[in-house]
Amino acid sequence: MMIKQAKFTVSVADFHKIPDYGAPEIAIAGKSNVGKSSFINYIVNQNKLAKTSSEPGRTRLVNYFELNAGQLYFVDLPGYGYARVNRAEKQKWGELIEGYLQNSPNLINVFVLMDIRRVPNDDDKMLLNYLYQYAIPFTVIATKADKLSAQQRANSLKDIAAGLGVGTGDIIVTSSQAKTGRDKVLARMEQLLEACKTEQ
Repeated sequence: MMIKQAKFTVSVADFHKIPDYGAPEIAIAGKSNVGKSSFINYIVNQNKLAKTSSEPGRTRLVNYFELNAGQLYFVDLPGYGYARVNRAEKQKWGELIEGYLQNSPNLINVFVLMDIRRVPNDDDKMLLNYLYQYAIPFTVIATKADKLSAQQRANSLKDIAAGLGVGTGDIIVTSSQAKTGRDKVLARMEQLLEACKTEQ
């Protein structure tokens, strides 16, 4: 798929107010500081569409980005597992993420972002178990691949695959810094959109 246009549309703090644009949505989920904003900017080929921050836990809302004049939406979910946030705030984020995942009528897939240098932890496994439980399709995407050598990447992919119960071939490896993996992500998006058309 080619992305010719991308723009921010709205931020939502309450899942009861999630919009219905009547177009397919791909949610972007992952731990705080996994590089969700950098990933979005890289895929849509814009430097500043999603606000990046070196401070984890900045995304506290559900943010919608319109692609190709409404052909598809990226929905950026709050990062989970940020330690320096109080329990009430964490619970609120959890409710917002779950509320979106259960109530969006247009969600077609969740891109689960994993830092390739990190072994999946309980938060990551909990998210995947949740997606399995509610039969929500997902794609695992490993970010920050430029931080490791080819051999380290191969070893890390095995660890991530084993931790999440997926095949290494099911994980798309990306780096927004080294500009790798974008073609595979776009091909996956094209595949998902085609599947939507055949289901209609």
